[in-house]
Amino acid sequence: MQPIAQGLFTKDAPPRLVGGRNRETGRIVFPCPPGERFEPYPLSRTGTLWSYTIQRFRPKSPPYAGPEAFTPWAIGYVELPGETIVEARLTDVDFGDIEIGMALVLTQVPLDLDAAQGVAIPAFRPEGVAA
Repeated sequence: MQPIAQGLFTKDAPPRLVGGRNRETGRIVFPCPPGERFEPYPLSRTGTLWSYTIQRFRPKSPPYAGPEAFTPWAIGYVELPGETIVEARLTDVDFGDIEIGMALVLTQVPLDLDAAQGVAIPAFRPEGVAA
């Protein structure tokens, strides 16, 4: 699987998200903005759930390029300690088991779970749950 955007993940194993660190202030953001003001910065793989929602309806196309047979998914804002908050899918957890403050770790999931081959997007799963 190829990442949905070039430069989104490091080439490390396991991969990390690539944020941007402001060269003047040190502020960290995600994703890394283009230009000279920010330098690429590999973000922590672990964080805690800051907030979340359940996407219960199929987004309009375009830009959504997922399957016609829509399945709801969880979206979380994950606080990476001392860095930033990132938005990503939550995976490998039942909706009823999601809790603010739960420990999470970065993984990758396909944008379209039904596609034989596709693009990888960032997701977080509960810490201790195998990928």
